[in-house]
Amino acid sequence: MQRTLAEIAQFVGGNVVGDPNTVIKGASGIKEAQSGDITFIANSKYISLIKETKASAIVVASDLQVEGVNIIQTSNPSLAFIEIASTFIDNSRPPLKGIHKTAIIDDSVKLGKDVNIGPYVVIEGGVAIGDGTTIYSHCFIGNNTQLGEGCLIFPNVSIRERTVIGKNVSIHSGTVIGSDGFGYINMEGVHQKIPQIGIVEIEDSVEIGANVTVDRARFDKTRIGQGTKIDNLVQIAHNVQIGKNCIIIAQVGISGSTVIEDNVILAGQSGIAGHLTIGANSVVASKSGVPNSIPPNTKVWGNPAKPHMHSKRVNACVQRLPQYVKILNEIKEKIEILETEKKD
Repeated sequence: MQRTLAEIAQFVGGNVVGDPNTVIKGASGIKEAQSGDITFIANSKYISLIKETKASAIVVASDLQVEGVNIIQTSNPSLAFIEIASTFIDNSRPPLKGIHKTAIIDDSVKLGKDVNIGPYVVIEGGVAIGDGTTIYSHCFIGNNTQLGEGCLIFPNVSIRERTVIGKNVSIHSGTVIGSDGFGYINMEGVHQKIPQIGIVEIEDSVEIGANVTVDRARFDKTRIGQGTKIDNLVQIAHNVQIGKNCIIIAQVGISGSTVIEDNVILAGQSGIAGHLTIGANSVVASKSGVPNSIPPNTKVWGNPAKPHMHSKRVNACVQRLPQYVKILNEIKEKIEILETEKKD
């Protein structure tokens, strides 16, 4: 599929500066773009790349003027580029239609309209699946689970019993929802398992990446709030409560009974201890270890995590330790000389 720059600008409500008849055949990052591609700049620190890119056009902010290249000016370049790129996606995955003959579906399962179920899917008794939901091959749906409308469950996902999933939820391959929480008590040197009898509840418009594990609660429920997006390889322990519109990036671990309030960002490889509260709109920077609760609107970094600017100052001091040691040794030598002279 290809279209002119004028057509693209009209699609995103932008303004063309340059040749509106330029033909665009694809979308790419500014470093990777080739002739015929459209790219974007949303951060001023990348403006220098404009001279290097081979792209035929660039989406930029409304107030940015660029000479010698075709541009589309928009109020939000990032959002506009997302909309543009989506029109160039080649969705080569064949659409799944209907229910495959190898799917094993209990007679008590309630299927909505236009539900699609792939090969070798197993759906146990008491499950309800909403209209337009698609479940790809080799998935397992445990008894009494509820899936809302418009969900997309990719191959090899396991959803354990009594899980409640809202509308328009996407779950990527290899993820396990509702596995037992990790709970044991030591009895005379033997680890005895504590029953995990709660559930997992996933609200509307959540997206969960590949190989994520979301444990069922010991009691009540583990909850993921509406609009939250979870990257690959994330561990969410039992009774964790995650608010709305959170971003949880790869390899994050959240220990049991912790509350993540709305609009929190947990960057890659950060770890959150149990029974804490991470306040709304907070950011936990990459590789941080969080041992204590964090108030709302706070950015932390480090291990143990501290307010971001404090941690940066501490880190700056650590980087200068060799210099400090050298200075201390020089001072020590001078003191020793002064003491020797005093004795003489």
